[in-house]
Amino acid sequence: MKHRNVLAMFIGFGLDTLLGDPRNWPHPVKLIGKQIDFEEGLVRSYLLPEMEQAGDALPLDGAQAEKLAGAALTADVALTAPAVTWLLLKVCDKVHPMVGLAAESFICYQLIAARSLRDESMAVHDRLAAGDLQGARKAVGMIVGRDTDQLDEEGVARAAVETVAENCSDGVVAPLLFMGWSGAPAAMLYKAVNTLDSMVGYKNDAYLNLGWASAKLDDLLNIVPSRITGALMCAAARLTNLDPRRAWQTFLRDRDKHSSPNAAQTEAACAGALGVQLGGGNYYFGEYVEKPTIGDATRPVEAEDIVRANKLMYATAILGLGAAAFIGLFTKAGKSR
Repeated sequence: MKHRNVLAMFIGFGLDTLLGDPRNWPHPVKLIGKQIDFEEGLVRSYLLPEMEQAGDALPLDGAQAEKLAGAALTADVALTAPAVTWLLLKVCDKVHPMVGLAAESFICYQLIAARSLRDESMAVHDRLAAGDLQGARKAVGMIVGRDTDQLDEEGVARAAVETVAENCSDGVVAPLLFMGWSGAPAAMLYKAVNTLDSMVGYKNDAYLNLGWASAKLDDLLNIVPSRITGALMCAAARLTNLDPRRAWQTFLRDRDKHSSPNAAQTEAACAGALGVQLGGGNYYFGEYVEKPTIGDATRPVEAEDIVRANKLMYATAILGLGAAAFIGLFTKAGKSR
């Protein structure tokens, strides 16, 4: 079926909008996570000790050995997920092309996280609106990595807005762009690498070397999508009655104010559109980490900014859907599907 990936992408986006992510349903990201856990255990229990025993036979120090083992983990997970997806779709196509379309649409649906991002962040908004700060801290703690038990209302709202802004790329537009480029297998590749980075890409003693390859590959895959998403978010600001001019100015000025080359792209656009300041220092596992601020503090961040950020996210997602469809319909890569 010509351009099936584009049709599957639209169906998947529609299913995500209608159904979200039911907690009890099987999910490919959960399977990828289990694979990562299992293979990390193998690497730490068998591969690294074997490399240490090899000793002088390997011209590697301990850190280099961990990086090499982490690269093997990254390659295996990053290749297995799209390969299994491709094989599954081929089998479904053999049954009937419509079965193949249904399967690809369902996979696309599971790889888009717009509805769950909205629902989880709005749970934070609803608790703040009800005056339940403790409940809001608990709700935002489910979607951010920072310590939340001491955050005030503005801190909780800021954390939720930052999550919506950043995940607009990682969880919504980037998967759509990969779907437009080469269908569900390409999007599954992206999601596998993204999951790897979220599980082993930490800059701490346990993962600094083992997660090095995962973090670098995730950075590489997000270079283009994060910048496209940031630019689309500036355009979406006009569609949502925010400030597109300030969004663009802040995007250009602050998009590189992060240790990651990609994380601040959408945060900068969102901060400018809302007219608030995001970023800054936070506590992580009891340790204070100083980070640059993004945007201008023209006013405090408030609970209603979570609502505005979600409207901005969905408008950006619709523009991203159009961009992904263009890639699928009019580029050589898309036509080859």
